[in-house]
Amino acid sequence: MQIAYRARDLAEAHIIAGMLQSRGIESHVGGHYLQGAMGEIGAAGFTNVHVEDEDYSLARKLVAEYESAAPAETHPASVEDRANRYATWFLLFLAIVMVVLFGAL
Repeated sequence: MQIAYRARDLAEAHIIAGMLQSRGIESHVGGHYLQGAMGEIGAAGFTNVHVEDEDYSLARKLVAEYESAAPAETHPASVEDRANRYATWFLLFLAIVMVVLFGAL
């Protein structure tokens, strides 16, 4: 077996292993016990994804595609606008609830 990917943490290793297995490549995630020695905070660099020797070149190609994929573009202004809109509606709702509660007294 060869190391096809050196993951930052256990979750990322399992994501890569799942991706490879969905493409028909058997994979194994190693380093579970090494990472647990560091406590609740996930330690970086201890988990690896292993594949069989004959699957190594295809696995590396798939991992390279994964690594080169750019994250989806998010526009900070639109995210901030949405947060402000939610906050405004929440405060309006809270004000209405307070008026109803104090009006009942």
